[in-house]
Amino acid sequence: MSTNKPRDVQVFPIATDTKILRSRSWSRLRFEIEYALAKGTTANSYLIESDKNALIDPPGETFTEIYLEALQQRFDVTKLDYVILGHVNPNRAATLKALLEIAPQITFVCSNPGAINLRGALENPDLPILVMRGEETLDLGNGHNLQFIPTPNPRYADHLCTYDPQTEILYSDKLFGAHVCGDQVFDEGWEIYNEDRRYYFDCLMAPHARQVETALEKLADLPVRMYATGHGALVRYGLIELTKAYRQWSQQQTSADLTVALIYASAYGNTTTLAQAIARGITKAGVAVESINCEFTDPEDIRAAVEKSAGFVIGSPTLGGHAPTPVQTALGIVLATATNNKLAGVFGSFGWSGEAVDLIEGKLKDAGYRFGFDTIRVKFKPNDPTLQLCEQAGTDFAQTLKKTKKVRSQSVPATNVEQAVGRIVGSLCVLTAKQDDISSAMLASWVSQASFSPPGLTIAVAKDRAVESLTHSGNKFVLNILKEGNHLGLMKHFLKPFGPGQDRFADVAAGEAQNGSPILTDALAYLECSVQNRMESGDHWLVYATVDNGKLLDTDGVTAVHHRKSATHY
Repeated sequence: MSTNKPRDVQVFPIATDTKILRSRSWSRLRFEIEYALAKGTTANSYLIESDKNALIDPPGETFTEIYLEALQQRFDVTKLDYVILGHVNPNRAATLKALLEIAPQITFVCSNPGAINLRGALENPDLPILVMRGEETLDLGNGHNLQFIPTPNPRYADHLCTYDPQTEILYSDKLFGAHVCGDQVFDEGWEIYNEDRRYYFDCLMAPHARQVETALEKLADLPVRMYATGHGALVRYGLIELTKAYRQWSQQQTSADLTVALIYASAYGNTTTLAQAIARGITKAGVAVESINCEFTDPEDIRAAVEKSAGFVIGSPTLGGHAPTPVQTALGIVLATATNNKLAGVFGSFGWSGEAVDLIEGKLKDAGYRFGFDTIRVKFKPNDPTLQLCEQAGTDFAQTLKKTKKVRSQSVPATNVEQAVGRIVGSLCVLTAKQDDISSAMLASWVSQASFSPPGLTIAVAKDRAVESLTHSGNKFVLNILKEGNHLGLMKHFLKPFGPGQDRFADVAAGEAQNGSPILTDALAYLECSVQNRMESGDHWLVYATVDNGKLLDTDGVTAVHHRKSATHY
């Protein structure tokens, strides 16, 4: 996909009286972790033209000008009656203000928390707003009698789905989306979106799995033929399969043995972004997250989540030298509820000073809690390496919890089957990858040639490996094949635990491949690879990649192989 295309707005009829306006960004958007696949995105907005006219979910400020131009070319905005908002964030304020200037007659439609956010974002306490709590309907005429289903979660406490019984379209906003940009409006050949939809779920929905399950229950009785999502292709052909997948993925989270309570508040969205990255790191390691935005959560719910958790992480912005009141209240609940054998973590963002983070860390240290990662302090907006550090910190936190649980449970000798599987021999390799400012590596022995034409291989990557996020389709990596005789040093180096954000290549001889990934100069050979696709296989991803380039560095050397005694140990 070309990332040099200018942003544009694609307009397309999708049902009776209904159009989509897809504001498209072909290059990576740099403000949240769920964009790590770098496939661009679409901000989807919808127009229903009937006796009354409604506009659903105008995009954020980066699209304001081209979006309003496209809208006005096709519709007389002075005849616009309603603007329906699935959620409100400050990013949309510029578009909504500009829309109000050219269409001052509009009435906004949103949830009750959305109305509070909207008045704040537009700095106007007197906005005409219709608040939808779940029972109300809005009749646009000709059968478009819209129903509203509040589907809140900690990140989007104001989240609202809209259902049109005339077209049987569910306007699902954040649910069921994917961050991918293209010409396809609908999801024909929907399996091509599987990886993107799963990644989107893992990043945005997994930390709110309990609320996702509640939302799915609320939506279950509606006869829906299409999900009109906030991002990506509309879900029509793969609707049944994606709905099943959401149920399955949510259940994987809610039924996990271990849970972490992730408690935070955010002033400008930066602390939320950090929370999301930490949550991603925890969930990819097979530990569930109960995400709690303490500004919108009852104290009793916070207490219950902390009680059932194996550990907790608290995040806060610093406002006027202090933690916001909801965070202070939550901290009090944690100190009163959590026994000090629970694992703790602290993070936060700030503009000028970070007193809130220091205060929380100090109180927890004084109370005798162990920390699962070094406290994370971020000034202003987090960048890619910072988000990588947060994700790795979350994974370390989860792995510490799992190790503690494993130690408590009695170790069981390997079965005959596990011993037999362990005898499968693989070449010892180091997978190295670099994307922008982020680099990582892992020792790998589950590698196999998979195709002759084109030359291709498969490699098993554990879900909780730091490098996993660099092995999605479209990513590049180098497979360094180690040499018998000198492999022990490299093996030892890449087997040791690295701290979050630590440079894996600081103490090894390395060059750079044409695809930008590191080459280990002491390897026997290296292959430059492009990921084509990947398949979920238990606690690993099976990655299929084609070989673009390569070189034998030592013509006399022999490939190092790895002999294991069991299928359950490296």
